[in-house]
Amino acid sequence: CAPQIIGKMEHFVSRKAMDIDSLGGETIEQLYNAGLVKNIADLYDLKKEQLLPLERMAEKSVNNLLEGIEASKKVPFERVLYAIGIRHVGETTAKKIARKVNNMDALMRATEEELLNIEEVGEIIAKSIAHFFSVKENRQIVERLKKRGLQFALSEEQLQGTTNKLEGKTFVISGTFERHSRDELKDLIEKNGGKNSGSISGKTSYVL
Repeated sequence: CAPQIIGKMEHFVSRKAMDIDSLGGETIEQLYNAGLVKNIADLYDLKKEQLLPLERMAEKSVNNLLEGIEASKKVPFERVLYAIGIRHVGETTAKKIARKVNNMDALMRATEEELLNIEEVGEIIAKSIAHFFSVKENRQIVERLKKRGLQFALSEEQLQGTTNKLEGKTFVISGTFERHSRDELKDLIEKNGGKNSGSISGKTSYVL
């Protein structure tokens, strides 16, 4: 239904997802009602001549909107994965999945059993991902987004320094540090296959 479709597009363009500032809820609704967009992939097919006749769409507004859409093609893979709106896949989970599978093609091929080996992916999330990619329409949208140049794989820069040295280890970070922030340390742990936890338990390997 229309509210669901518009809601999916609003999630897609939101700050933590594709971060397209020039596409607010009202503009998305206007584009949908004008028959210009029916799904998130349609946003990347918009043309200046289609937008200029619309109400409140002066040339500057149209240019800003199209520039924002174009700039979103540089948004990293983990945010694209969050943006496409797989049920139960939040911002943090998308990041974990992206770092484990490295690219969208590998994720689309993954079985539920393989998905369960990813940190923070339980049975509900694994089933949700498998179901999402089993739907023909979703696969077609993903393919269109890929052709439009969105980031569907981790960059060389992101892959640099990535290892499995800490796989199977759980870390709890506490206190303050001189050379690195806590977020930087957490990032280093995750890049090397380790898991961060907020509290000490029987599963804790190290306290930093």
